[in-house]
Amino acid sequence: MGKNQHVVPNHKGGWDVKGEHNSKATVHTHTKAEAKDIARRISSNQDSELFIHGKDGKIQSRDSHGHDPFPPKG
Repeated sequence: MGKNQHVVPNHKGGWDVKGEHNSKATVHTHTKAEAKDIARRISSNQDSELFIHGKDGKIQSRDSHGHDPFPPKG
């Protein structure tokens, strides 16, 4: 499983895609939609989680691209 990906606002404007615990952005985009598309492809390729943050920095949604068991345990 690869690094979880985060779509986060950039303090200078636009949106960043960052791997978890990375200090630098993997990609900087002008729109959140662009960042989400890129981050979704990366997390899908890496079988990792995607966290989408709002302008306030709080997580708004998440997608799992790992190998989740189906049906889920429990």
